[in-house]
Amino acid sequence: MSVLLACIFMLAGAMPAMAHEERPVDFPDGSGSVPAYRGVEPDLIVCKTDRADFERRVSDFPAELKDRNIRLFERCQGKGFRHLQEAVNAVDKPGMNIAILPGLYLEEPTQSAPTGECARLKAPTSSFGYQILSYEQQEQCPNNQNLIAILGKTDLQIEGTGASRNDVIIDGRYRKLNVIRADMADGIYFKNFTAQRSTFNSLYILAGDGFVIDDVLTRWNDEYGFLTFASDHGLYKDCESYGNGDSGIYPGSASDVNSDRGYGVERYSMEITGCRSHHNMVGYSGTAGNSVWAHDNEFDHNMAGAAMDSAFPGHPGLPQDHSKFERNLIHDNNQDYYRHVREGTCAKPPAERGYERGVVCPQIPVPVGSGVIIAGGNYNLFQDNWIYGNQRTAFVLHAVPGFIRGEEGMEKQWDTSHHNRFIGNHLGVDRENNSRPNKTSVWWDGQGEGNCWTGLAGPGNPRTLPECGDKPGEVSGGSDRIVGEPVKLVQLLVCSEYDVRARKLPAGCDWYGARGVERIETQIAIAVAAVLALVGGVLWRRTLRHDRWGTVAAGVGLAGLVVDVIGSARPYDHSVIPAVSLLLLGLGWAGMGLRLLQRRRVFGWVTVGLGALTVLDAWDKAVVMVPWTPLSPAWLRILVGVAWVVWAVIAAAGQPEQAGDATNQSRSQGRATATATATGDVRTEGSAEPGPDTKTATS
Repeated sequence: MSVLLACIFMLAGAMPAMAHEERPVDFPDGSGSVPAYRGVEPDLIVCKTDRADFERRVSDFPAELKDRNIRLFERCQGKGFRHLQEAVNAVDKPGMNIAILPGLYLEEPTQSAPTGECARLKAPTSSFGYQILSYEQQEQCPNNQNLIAILGKTDLQIEGTGASRNDVIIDGRYRKLNVIRADMADGIYFKNFTAQRSTFNSLYILAGDGFVIDDVLTRWNDEYGFLTFASDHGLYKDCESYGNGDSGIYPGSASDVNSDRGYGVERYSMEITGCRSHHNMVGYSGTAGNSVWAHDNEFDHNMAGAAMDSAFPGHPGLPQDHSKFERNLIHDNNQDYYRHVREGTCAKPPAERGYERGVVCPQIPVPVGSGVIIAGGNYNLFQDNWIYGNQRTAFVLHAVPGFIRGEEGMEKQWDTSHHNRFIGNHLGVDRENNSRPNKTSVWWDGQGEGNCWTGLAGPGNPRTLPECGDKPGEVSGGSDRIVGEPVKLVQLLVCSEYDVRARKLPAGCDWYGARGVERIETQIAIAVAAVLALVGGVLWRRTLRHDRWGTVAAGVGLAGLVVDVIGSARPYDHSVIPAVSLLLLGLGWAGMGLRLLQRRRVFGWVTVGLGALTVLDAWDKAVVMVPWTPLSPAWLRILVGVAWVVWAVIAAAGQPEQAGDATNQSRSQGRATATATATGDVRTEGSAEPGPDTKTATS
């Protein structure tokens, strides 16, 4: 137990690297709106000059679409642009439309490295090595970091004119941080093209009030496919993203329009619908992904399906709150891309890693095989989703204390993981009702109030979870704990030490393949078992080894320790084994304590109390969570257990079988007296050995 506490305090200062670092930015004022698509002729046209290549690309188009593209191509040859950045630079008023004709766009003029004053900008450097430029510096040098920079343009629409989004491809070739950056460009509309191969994001929208991403594909990026940040009135629709080192879809720091509200939601700042995000580290993620409504999407074949968190500093709107997920397919998220980090592929330059062949370089730690992860979120609602085929669990919920995100106030240390509702989801079956079980349904660290689940299929950890009532806020069997379960806390802290750039995969974490005694949980169980077995064994030998019931109690406790080690070696164990081990250990402690009462009364009662706490912990984990307690019984058991170990060492060292020997001697003397009485061989104090005369007289 002392080992467990040492791990917690040693790791408490661990801080994750920032997943996304940007200049300080505020939310828009919310006066904008979601822009509408304009089906009109373009103001500006972008095309290439190779007629044969163009005609080949449009040859299979439907006749009407083919004719339109040929007409636009003729117009573009005279008054068009060869690069999208050139067309963007020509936008001189709000509400203009840019059409991009089928072709491959490398944007050669903006691919080069910065020169002159742009090469000497003074700005902070992020943990990823890029400069965090101000908006004024972005205006001064728009293509330092961006293949295409759209700065301050209003109501601009950019649309590919192909039959599908694959007909117009904008390729960064890993030369820039972003393929397309729209910064403070309110009302922007992107439609029907592909953006690919950046060292961070394919399509990045920052500080925008009103945007639409419509039928756009992003792929093969170090970090994100779509990243929108500190924006409002956003709509993702019918999009696709894959091959990204973080997430395909990232609505980070979405405008926090419901931060002061409870279960009632005024409006959502983002809507994501009809999109598919697959073969990424995570399909969807959002640090401070606030007030996002994600519905009718598919998140599949990632390492994890969807995640929202409050784990990274520097994101406005923390902690995360009020997302709503419904009617999404979240399935088969079991890809293990950590192997590319382990074997060194991710240490190569991005262009040499093989993203196009399926390589993904995970940027932050996630538990492989998880459907949905809420790492420090509040008032999130998950309903009517199909979540199946995930080899770890359907839902992960755990708190994130404020110091992790750089907030030191005491009240911030337990302000996450509250009032999340999981109701009416379809777990372990697909839409056709075919059985596709998740390994487990829930992994929860136990922290927070108002969290509840209904309609679970398969065991959870803890095995009994609070249930949702008919109305928001109605919870039965709930709890209000300010700290998570201790062993789970240690696991999360150990696993968070992952670092892709240093090729550091924490050895004790099963997220990265640790099994059996390699797992930190098993190592803790072995260490605790060794300490308790040693101390308890010495205590038994010196005080209870001749006590039949004391010996039985010690054996029961030892069996509990053995079962605990066995159970800890099973990753994400949701069986009754942990509760059984606690029950045996508690009964053993209680039994030993009762037998110790005759020898050391106070220590005996402490031992009985420790046994009762351990049995209560078993009840808490397997039957129903103990309500109205700020800490779980596990924490109280650890604190009392540490004191007990010290006390037991002192007791064993200072009382070498005295009580037991005295009892045995008394029993032996009693038996001798009884024998002497029966044979007449009874002496009184001071009597002499009887002589022959006495014997004769007696006879």
